[in-house]
Amino acid sequence: MVQAYILIQTEVGKASAVAEVVSKISGVIQAEDVTGPYDVIVRAQADTVDDLGRMVVAKVQRVEGITRTLTCPVVHL
Repeated sequence: MVQAYILIQTEVGKASAVAEVVSKISGVIQAEDVTGPYDVIVRAQADTVDDLGRMVVAKVQRVEGITRTLTCPVVHL
């Protein structure tokens, strides 16, 4: 199982709506509005890194109001 944080920038005023829609995507554990350079932070999981990438590109990035994403895989050192 691969987990990652997805940092999302949105159009002005769209953070809450984006977080709500993203939270319903299969594989998303949690989606929260935040302040700072990013507007929403998501914790997601998938079986493989490739599956995670497909989820981000095919599902998350297609949500209306998202302008940019940054995916940060969790590592266990």
